[in-house]
Amino acid sequence: MSKTELININLLIAGRSYPLKIKPEEEELVRRAAKHVNEKVHEFQDQYAAKDKQDYLAMAALMSEVEVLAGKEKVTISDPTFFDKLREIDALLSDTVSR
Repeated sequence: MSKTELININLLIAGRSYPLKIKPEEEELVRRAAKHVNEKVHEFQDQYAAKDKQDYLAMAALMSEVEVLAGKEKVTISDPTFFDKLREIDALLSDTVSR
């Protein structure tokens, strides 16, 4: 199977079926993401009385994005020589470009 071939999968999210075409190597991640969304939807259903599942989906999407953004803000560089290495790479690139 070539890397450009897609596979068909079917996901059930908030009680609705979604057929998707994805790369085979993405299947596990996509299925985990769908499971996460369903878990969030169930949490909101247990906590709040909404009239429509779309309200739960919207809240699940919002909370997932908040988690992603919060995770990005927590990324730190622990290697004390990182910036020295970065300056070294920058100098090499500058030297190469100026030739």
